[in-house]
Amino acid sequence: MPHEEAESSTSARRKEALSDSPAAFVPPLRTNAKDLPRYGAQRRQDARWAGGNEALPPLWHQFEVLDGTTQYQDDTLIMTSFKRPLPGVRLDAPGVLVVPGCEWHISPMGRSYFVNHTTRTTSWIKPTPERPTGCLMPERIIEGHSRCIWSLACFGTSCNILSASEDGSMRQWTGDGEPVGEALRIDGGGVTILAVSADEKMVICGSTDGKLLLWNIKKGSMVGEPWEAHNDAVWCVDWYPNALEIVSGSRDGTIRRWNPHTGRPITPPIEAGHGWVFAVKYSPKGDKFMSGGVDEIIRVWSKDGKLLVLIKGHEHSVTSLCWSKDSAHIFSASVDNTIRIWQSVDGKQLVVLQGHTHSINSFRLTPNESHLVSASTDCSIRIWDLETNQQVGDPLLHDDELFAVVMFPDGKYIASAGVEAKIYVWSLEAALKRQGGDQVEVRMRIVFQYLYYRVGRCLGCGWQRKA
Repeated sequence: MPHEEAESSTSARRKEALSDSPAAFVPPLRTNAKDLPRYGAQRRQDARWAGGNEALPPLWHQFEVLDGTTQYQDDTLIMTSFKRPLPGVRLDAPGVLVVPGCEWHISPMGRSYFVNHTTRTTSWIKPTPERPTGCLMPERIIEGHSRCIWSLACFGTSCNILSASEDGSMRQWTGDGEPVGEALRIDGGGVTILAVSADEKMVICGSTDGKLLLWNIKKGSMVGEPWEAHNDAVWCVDWYPNALEIVSGSRDGTIRRWNPHTGRPITPPIEAGHGWVFAVKYSPKGDKFMSGGVDEIIRVWSKDGKLLVLIKGHEHSVTSLCWSKDSAHIFSASVDNTIRIWQSVDGKQLVVLQGHTHSINSFRLTPNESHLVSASTDCSIRIWDLETNQQVGDPLLHDDELFAVVMFPDGKYIASAGVEAKIYVWSLEAALKRQGGDQVEVRMRIVFQYLYYRVGRCLGCGWQRKA
């Protein structure tokens, strides 16, 4: 089966799954143990929900992707399928669920359930990887959102955490997990992305209904009216270094630059060529920005929107981007399960980091750029040493798929979140002390004059962190 179909068909990953799903909390269907189909009973039969086979189950919706293909989403589990949900139809593509030997089905009553061929059992609960005995646990778990958390940020002065959720709210927390003030709520959709200004006074967020909203974080209030120009969900935003400009990318395929003082676009939209735009990022000096999306290509633009560099190499959608502090290197993550490092001046690929088994949805560099921390649909956080370009420590495990990760500004802690609507806070020092255990195989490919070497360090030809 093609990679794209396989990844998308179970994707809880925000950028290819969420369309116009409701922001309000969606309760589970009222079913009991006797309604759970037994193992071996996965055969075609008539649906018993309202409307039968001609209607979607309760708490599902359908939408079209770029090529006009219809996808179907379970709004309770935040999972999508290319197949119409009917009893007896397997909804996932083989090998895509994180736990091998499992399948996703829907019961005649309209509730998703899972078949485990290893244990020959069925369950209402989505299977997740077992935690190895003695694995590292988070320092704390922060709860408060009712639905999936799409985005995280961290304040430099206080180390407070800011979270954005499909439940239509942003919430601020102390590093110890205590809520700060009231939740900031929006109307009309979930909050997909957020970014904090350099002076930490303002926050911009994007929503599933295509609007951007500017907030005074100190006052806890929205500034002016929502910004309207995008025609579909906003998946990425970033502040210009001096906070005089904001850039956004959308599922409508455009990039827009905004004046934060007026809430109006500065220039006509940039037709990026990505299809859906999943990532935008200004360079540290603000003289250029880059973007990535469904078409697998990274584009580097001048500040005024002229295309400078086209970077090819990923084999699936680009989900997350970052510059090195000196702007000499670009870091990227993708649905192809890899993180790649490139020369920004010409797009030459230097390093490919492999180890995640599913889509990488977010990553961050540590403040000193010694390590990279990545979050994946495979329910794990992984830490990479950028001197050796190898994974270090054991994977940090969640109970469901991950969409967001952020480093504390002091470099001591990692915060991560995703489908389970909880924020895990991890000690980076404790994680780096863990070696062995369930260590995954890590492969690194370094490109140098068309030659590929399998080595443990970069041989001086690629990414090297400056002291």
